Amino acid sequence: MIDQKTAPYAATVLRVATGITFIAHGLTKVMVFTVPGTVGYFESLGLPAIVAYLTILAELAGGAALILGVATRLISLAVLPVLLGAVWVHSGNGWMFSSAGGGWEFPLFWAVAQGVVALLGSGTYALKLPVIEKVLGQYA
Repeated sequence: MIDQKTAPYAATVLRVATGITFIAHGLTKVMVFTVPGTVGYFESLGLPAIVAYLTILAELAGGAALILGVATRLISLAVLPVLLGAVWVHSGNGWMFSSAGGGWEFPLFWAVAQGVVALLGSGTYALKLPVIEKVLGQYA
């Protein structure tokens, strides 16, 4: 049984934690690997350069939106392709993320967590933007 008093706070913790993690990963691509390095890596996987740019954008903007609680359900679903792409990239490295090259355990868990965030919604302490709420309704 779900505790109706604490569930919104649990949703908030999960939303903010995944948002922070997205920003950390996006900043790593920008500040550590650099944008050209990230683009080169994506191209080495056979992906077009635009996918690298869209991934960085999704991680940074999506992470910020999750932290703020803006369009939470929509953002959670929008970042799922990034996470499923990460599962694909790491699939040949084995299950555990501690494997050489990183396994697919963490990206898959993160994808499931985003599915949960999409189901739960924003929780508490979410930024309410009337225009987004009007357009998205209950999915804001």
